[in-house]
Amino acid sequence: MSLFDLKLQEIHTQLKAKQITVSDLVNESYTRIGQVDGKVKAFLKLDEENARTTAATLDEQLDKSECRGLLFGLPIGIKDNIVTEGVTTTCASQFLRNFNPVYDATVVSKLKDAQAVSIGKLNMDEFAMGGSNENSSFQITYNPWNTEYVPGGSSGGSAAAVAAGEVYFSLGSDTGGSIRQPAAYCGIVGLKPTYGLVSRFGLVAFASSLDQIGPLTKNVEDSAYLLQTIAGHDPKDSTSANVDIPDYISALSGDVKGLRIALPKEYMGEGIDPAVRESVLSALKVLEGLGAVVEEVSLPHSEYAVATYYLLASSEASSNLARFDGVRYGVRADNPKNLLDLYHRSRSEGFGPEVKRRIMLGTYALSSGYYDAYYLKAQKVRTLIKQDFDNVFENYDVVIGPTAPTTAFKVGSQVNDPLTMYLNDILTIPVNLAGVPAISVPCGFADGLPIGLQIIGKALSEATILRVAYAFEQHTDFHKQRPQL
Repeated sequence: MSLFDLKLQEIHTQLKAKQITVSDLVNESYTRIGQVDGKVKAFLKLDEENARTTAATLDEQLDKSECRGLLFGLPIGIKDNIVTEGVTTTCASQFLRNFNPVYDATVVSKLKDAQAVSIGKLNMDEFAMGGSNENSSFQITYNPWNTEYVPGGSSGGSAAAVAAGEVYFSLGSDTGGSIRQPAAYCGIVGLKPTYGLVSRFGLVAFASSLDQIGPLTKNVEDSAYLLQTIAGHDPKDSTSANVDIPDYISALSGDVKGLRIALPKEYMGEGIDPAVRESVLSALKVLEGLGAVVEEVSLPHSEYAVATYYLLASSEASSNLARFDGVRYGVRADNPKNLLDLYHRSRSEGFGPEVKRRIMLGTYALSSGYYDAYYLKAQKVRTLIKQDFDNVFENYDVVIGPTAPTTAFKVGSQVNDPLTMYLNDILTIPVNLAGVPAISVPCGFADGLPIGLQIIGKALSEATILRVAYAFEQHTDFHKQRPQL
């Protein structure tokens, strides 16, 4: 039995009783990485020397009975678009292969304050653009349940590392489903918080009005603990919400009696795999058995979500990635003829095909003569999508449906078909456009691959979606299943 199979409370109790040490936990992580990461390829960079030094320091505190907080000594992996002082942050791009940040992202600082131990940086789709982890310029990450399949993306490395037992939990980022979709594919819990609840300071921007950092964990309780640690106002982030942070742990009551659940008919229609639909309906029956009320509703503008998202996200990406020009930081082309040649060759050599595709799409949408027809219209549709959610939340507590229309697909099967790849995010994208929170929890299996249940709440209602997810989890055992690598 791995130490990582223990619950947070159990690990904390054993640490305080000095039955185990932080060094034991860190050893567990690196031993497991050595055993399985050759197959999974979740990590881009290991920070072993610093991790072991930190573990030794925390062990000294254990000897002085100074073990504080449940995250004390726990190994965590960080997605490689979240900057870490002194540890290379590449966004899985050749452009940033030599970028060594001089500061920590706010979430990393908060984890250090909580005395968690960073194990290393996790693979991703380049600049978070992709849904399969096949767009990394360094390596493909594989699904621990079946290494012929993708782990999802863009936080595929973050999800695979937790599912494979390489770290206790991880951080990812979610722009259009990049935490929830890989969590569903890898059979773990992934939470996308309300936009602004968790600081984006130190997150390399893809689409600034959509990006959000969140936790990937083995169960809902761990997700609540990790969110409690990283949530909160940050003056360094101008979009950070200055709100009181509730006690997410106390919300895990398991009581959903009288709770009103909306099931959008658009989320269960054409394109949803029958096994996925059946698993979601079975999950709803579990919640109904606990006293919740389920009713069908309509989110009529959902069909426009994918087109809206890819116009807005690509436009913001075009703007955000303009800073990567070969002048200030990142890779610079050798012996350019002039300044324009420097820009052209640095960006051509540094960016991969998917990043170039989105930059071109976004630049086109923002260009003179097309701005009103595409970008401005997309913003208006985004408002309509948000209003759909607002209308439903006037009468319902949560919206529930599948996280993804299918289980994970085979490596290489969609990489040359961008449109099909984009449609995999059809159920997660509306959440980011509306800025509301959502969590994915495992709710079944099809052909040995996990299926995810998505629970969506109104803005700043993380406590509610965690409560519903926890109630479902306590009456099922899908979250206890582990892949056999």
